[in-house]
Formats: sequence, C-alpha cells, structure tokens
Amino acid sequence: MENNANEYGQMEFNLPHDVVTLPSRGIFYKSKKKSVKVGYLTASDENILSNINPNKTIKEAVVLPLLRGKLYEPDLRPEDLLDGDLEALLIFLRNTSFGPEYNVKLIDPETNKEFTADILLDELNIKQTTEVPDEEGYLTTTLPRSGATLRLRYLTLRDTMEIDRILNDYPTGRIVPTTTTRLNKMIVDIDGDPDRLKISKFIESMPIMDSKHITKFMNDNEPRLDLTKQVIAPSGEKVSVNIIFGVEFFRPFF
Repeated sequence: MENNANEYGQMEFNLPHDVVTLPSRGIFYKSKKKSVKVGYLTASDENILSNINPNKTIKEAVVLPLLRGKLYEPDLRPEDLLDGDLEALLIFLRNTSFGPEYNVKLIDPETNKEFTADILLDELNIKQTTEVPDEEGYLTTTLPRSGATLRLRYLTLRDTMEIDRILNDYPTGRIVPTTTTRLNKMIVDIDGDPDRLKISKFIESMPIMDSKHITKFMNDNEPRLDLTKQVIAPSGEKVSVNIIFGVEFFRPFF
C-alpha cells in the first residue's frame, strides 16, 4: 500500500496505528480533536534515538522528529501540541515499544541507600480541569494584587522550544529572564488589550504575588497526566517520584 507524506512530513494514517485520547480533550485547539491517530515506532526510528545530538535539547533531538513521523493528523502539527498531550503521546510510544515498566533509581530516606523502583506508566491518571476556556482556547483570571483581568494560553511545543533557544543564547553573566519570557508567551491580553508592548511593560513591573498566581492558576488547570507517583522504599518509607521526559525516560530505546 502506498503511503504519501503530507505537507508537514507526516505519513497518511493508512499505516498501522492506534488512537490516543488527549488529556486536554482538544479544548485548547482550534480543531477540538479529543483524540489523535499515532503510529508505532519502527526500526527506522532507531536512527533518531541512537543519534541524539548532544547540542540539542531532548525536545529538539527526539520529541519533535519522532512525532513528526508518528502523529497521523494532517491538521495538527506536533509543534502545536501542549505539554500534557505531548507526554501522553510519548508514553504511548514507549509503552507500545517496550511495555509500561519504568525503572528509576532512588534513595531510601531512612537508610540513605540506593534502590530501584518499578512504575507502570499505563496506570497514570489524568488531571482534569474545572476551568473552561473560551472559543479561542484561552483561560481568564483576575490578578489578586493589581486587579487586572488576563486572558492566558498554554504554551505549545513550538513555544517552549523557542523559549529554550532564547534563554540558552542569553549572554553569560546576565540574569536569565526565565519567568518574564514565559509570561510574555502566556499572556494574550490585559483587560482586553492585546498590545504586546503594553503587556511586556506590565510584566516587568508585575507584583510577584500576581506572577505566582498566574503560574499556580495555569498549573492547577492544565489537563495532563499526573506524573507523580509514590513508591515504598525497602525501609518502608514512602518516596515520591516525578517522571521526567529526559534521557532516563528514553534510555530503553538505547
């Protein structure tokens, strides 16, 4: 059967695939797609996974190249996906290639000795949101200190990669503007005004109470997988584990 690539370099979905439900249920996307078709990893994908450029981030070197070839949705690019949805697709690819077992090395807080714990990635729960975005996919909140009403958007893979490039290229010795750069991407308008220069000036003088409110509001209301698990150490103590999508997550591919 012939497989034709679409304009984004993705293959048409006549290849073997499965349907993955997005944690966001598509409510933040124009397409409103609740689920997407995702292909399985093949031998050719090992070329990506075994030739990771150390000068690139995991998102640039692995996540984006993989999903460009495995997301079979011509009207939804991997770059447009939110972090929570990206994580769900990566876990699907890992589970269908190597099984759901995720091994992590931890320290027993009672004995200070290292131990290995097994986590089942197919048992992760989805954190749902009670906030409903508007038709454009934006959330609204009022800041506790300044009283301004903001419309906010969640960052996509494209946004986070661009932020990483900006921050990595920042001059040595200068204070890296991590918080303000992210806020500039997240804030759509202030009291209905979308002027980017006004938004930038507002952010520079924003009370820290307001910036913390934005971070908490967005974190609390982003539908995504709950990547925190508790395991029992050999001593019987409980240890919290945060699943990180770094080299360790992709290690089974090597």
